[in-house]
Amino acid sequence: MVGVPPRVEGDGRFTTLDQDRPTAHTLGVIDGRVAGLDDDLAGCTSERVHDLHGAPAVPGFNDAHHHLSMRGRRLLQLDLHARAAPTLDALYTAVRERAARLGPDEWLFGAGYDQNKIGAHPTAEALDRAADGRPVWLEHVSCHMGVASTAAFVRAGFSGRRGVPDLDGGHVERDADGRATGLLKETAQHLVTRAFRPAPIDSIVEAIRAGNAQGITEGITSLTEPGIGAPEHVGHGPADLHALHRAVEEGALAIRTTVMPYLTALHDAGPAGGGETWFGLDTGLRTGFGDDRLKIGATKIATDGSLIGRSAHMCCGYEDDPDNSGFLQFDEEWLHHSIAEAHRCSWQVAAHAIGDAAIGVVLDAFEAAQKAHPRADARHRIEHFAVASDRQVRRLAALGVIPVPQGRFISEIGDGMITALGPERAERCYRMRSLLDADAVLPGSSDAPVAHGSPLLGIHDMVNRRTAGGVPLAPAEAITAEQALYAYTVGSAYAEHAEHRKGRLSRGMLADFTVLSDDLLTVAPDRINTLSVGATVIGGGVVHNSGALTG
Repeated sequence: MVGVPPRVEGDGRFTTLDQDRPTAHTLGVIDGRVAGLDDDLAGCTSERVHDLHGAPAVPGFNDAHHHLSMRGRRLLQLDLHARAAPTLDALYTAVRERAARLGPDEWLFGAGYDQNKIGAHPTAEALDRAADGRPVWLEHVSCHMGVASTAAFVRAGFSGRRGVPDLDGGHVERDADGRATGLLKETAQHLVTRAFRPAPIDSIVEAIRAGNAQGITEGITSLTEPGIGAPEHVGHGPADLHALHRAVEEGALAIRTTVMPYLTALHDAGPAGGGETWFGLDTGLRTGFGDDRLKIGATKIATDGSLIGRSAHMCCGYEDDPDNSGFLQFDEEWLHHSIAEAHRCSWQVAAHAIGDAAIGVVLDAFEAAQKAHPRADARHRIEHFAVASDRQVRRLAALGVIPVPQGRFISEIGDGMITALGPERAERCYRMRSLLDADAVLPGSSDAPVAHGSPLLGIHDMVNRRTAGGVPLAPAEAITAEQALYAYTVGSAYAEHAEHRKGRLSRGMLADFTVLSDDLLTVAPDRINTLSVGATVIGGGVVHNSGALTG
């Protein structure tokens, strides 16, 4: 007990996920870690006692793929999700109303629209009218595309929409006369976003604050931010990590955060001694540096695009666009070289791959890197792993690669995914049961703000697998509530090499837990999405409490 009075959280119903002691009523905390459970605490005094009044509690939720800063930024921008703007006309009306409150030269930013739900993408011409000539940038729900107004193209240095060039790894939508319509996909977005990125540091900190404030109400105690440091792809710029440090120092960020520097931010840094060279961030910074509040995780690279945006790299054409099979964002040779170099220099690599063709490229690269530079327990990751064959599932598991699919996609964008894939290929979409059957480790994640960040909603979809339209999406891939909870706790901790510190409630582990309105493991599966978070505790400190805790 090291002579320090523990905090004691009492009279609860803790699900610990510790096989040796799966349940408990009382949990003690010293210096942010679990000091003991139930009888371990007999005779202990404490400086503070919180009463859970019999409420159920689980290890804190850990979202393995959550764009916290981007989520916060979207919370501060014009909301264009279908719930706020259900039609294209409603979107233009929302833009018109927001523009009326802005200065004549002020940028208008909005995000969250989905052409699958509102019928079509917005156009620059219509945005010009709605925003009265102001520069506008509307980010698609997937983040893999966006629409710019004519004034936005001018701000980016183009003379209107005629002089907009093509860009490798991206696509500029054009009309019959060759003019940009406004829609920019993948890397082509940078043609316009470079006009307003990187954002000021203060605004990044405020976005982190907003994202954190939302996340703790959802029971999130840890997350991985998948991509910083590369404004041309993902992140704000070279000072992203500084902004996160500031957020921690200023109390704006309570959620434990693991960040993924983007692979294009890594570089050849010259001799490292002994005839070796260093590939990565300067000074030898790499995966694992930091502490339990803020640390460096894998390096992230997006190899392809979006399924609902029809830019994910597929083995064959889309069901509703058979001549289009998507594309890679980077040259395959460059991907192999960069992944191999990152692997050689002890980086964990997290490759975004949605289409089955992109997944094949990534698995080849991981296997080649390991063969060239053998390394134990690298735990490379494939973010999304969206459309995969049985053979690819087996190969991933055999290579020890971690898949990171998103349960919440099933309800929020599942109807669009079925339309893109057709019924047969949709049975191989966002697989989960098959991954567990192959002995792969499954984390839990949302990809917020692409989908809602609530782990309870994600778990609901992992168990029920129904789209917003009520259509079952690969129902054979459904898992149990206990498996989904394990994914959102132990599985996500494993994905960041942290399973010995968090994910379970046992002695010596981080004292992170979430208090719920009902027992996640016994409530009817179709009612999981009705549960709420009563309190969120990080390191024994109460960061959110809606009345579940007293004392």
